[in-house]
Amino acid sequence: MKRILTFAIIIACTYTAYSQSLGYNDLGILFSKDDNYGTARFEAMSGAFGALGGDISAFGINPAGSAVAIKSTFGVTLGNRNTTYTARYYGNTTEIEDDFFNITQAGGILSFDTTHNSDWNRFALTFNYRLKSDFEGLFSSQGNSGQALFNEHPDDITNQYDNGQEQRFLNSTYGESSIFEMGFSAVHQNKLHAGASIKFHNFSFGQVTELREVNEDDNGNTLTALNVQDSYFEGSGVSFSAGFIYKVNQSFRFGLAYETPTWYNEVFEDSNLGVFDPNDSRYDDWVGYTEISATNQDTDVNSGEEFYSNIFRLRTPSKLTASAAFVFGKQGLISADYTYKDYSSTKYRENDPYFIETNQNFDTDFKGTHSLNIGTEWRFDKMSVRGGYHYEQSPYKNALDDDNISGFSLGLGYNFGNVKFDLSYTNSENNSPYHIYNSPAVDVNPIELTTDTSRISGTLTFSL
Repeated sequence: MKRILTFAIIIACTYTAYSQSLGYNDLGILFSKDDNYGTARFEAMSGAFGALGGDISAFGINPAGSAVAIKSTFGVTLGNRNTTYTARYYGNTTEIEDDFFNITQAGGILSFDTTHNSDWNRFALTFNYRLKSDFEGLFSSQGNSGQALFNEHPDDITNQYDNGQEQRFLNSTYGESSIFEMGFSAVHQNKLHAGASIKFHNFSFGQVTELREVNEDDNGNTLTALNVQDSYFEGSGVSFSAGFIYKVNQSFRFGLAYETPTWYNEVFEDSNLGVFDPNDSRYDDWVGYTEISATNQDTDVNSGEEFYSNIFRLRTPSKLTASAAFVFGKQGLISADYTYKDYSSTKYRENDPYFIETNQNFDTDFKGTHSLNIGTEWRFDKMSVRGGYHYEQSPYKNALDDDNISGFSLGLGYNFGNVKFDLSYTNSENNSPYHIYNSPAVDVNPIELTTDTSRISGTLTFSL
């Protein structure tokens, strides 16, 4: 008689050899990423403001840019992000859309002309909050690799279910990272703009993954296993930035800016794994599954609660940005930013035995990246039309060309005088593999994940 057995596995430690959640290397890259949120004008020109300045968000690229603003300016931005996740796994394709809406930027520039007879004729104080990245996302996949990782029932370990029939995977993430920045800049003889800033970084990130395997033995008996992993991270850090913009003449200017690594002195990690609560909507798929007491290799399977906590340090990479811009009077402009960022320098706490292998992986598996942002703006009376292009390399050494991020941006602005309203649309796409089995014992292809992201932002700006 054929038997159908079910069991649930709760991982007491997120990063076992069979982890389906993001590993520490992937998390280090995730917390280093910057999605270039800003004012709608900034986003419409793909963030190419390193040599332009004047915009509140330009301060985040090059702190010298604030002193370009002649008037004091305050602005707030609302943004909506829509992402389509397309997951391909052994011939099957699933597609899920996810939306995010929030205040993505709020800040201002206080610009002052000096009253003394000095070559430093203007200075500016700037403060700005902006979203760095949002981590809200959801994707799923299903297929049959033909292999089975969870191939025995703890109550019947003599029977092996080695014939994989199906895998189903669900990944849900939440949280965001943000930056609050303050700084000072000044102008020397209306040519040299110089500035410096301090940035306070904060992030929170949570991930819940569910992996279901359906496996059979040689007699046609079926085993269904569900593996759930739930983890949460939060941290705060600081970095410093300095830069300059030099106006060669009325038409051409160039800039250079450097941002130090971001130091996160305390990152908190918590995993609450081992709670079977059928009323928790995240575990709707658990209906019909029962918990049992057993031990599966290094994984505890029990009916009680399992907590895993950790506190560690993280240093994310510095970045260097070189910029140039051509300004055609009041008619329009073209600008470009080039940024270098070495992800191999990402490190967890040095000399911590827990992170020795992880830090070595940064040296061997990751690289320095090049990114390019190009933007343009053309004015027609009180109306402005904008566009841009952005490209960023993948930080993984073994990445394919399709794994790089590229996209375009468009936007409009209208000047009412002391009030301006701007709209922007940006789109970017990239492909990346997602491994649901991080174990050398299981030779299974990763999920081929395509992420198509569109953002619409609106900014209201007031000038004094």
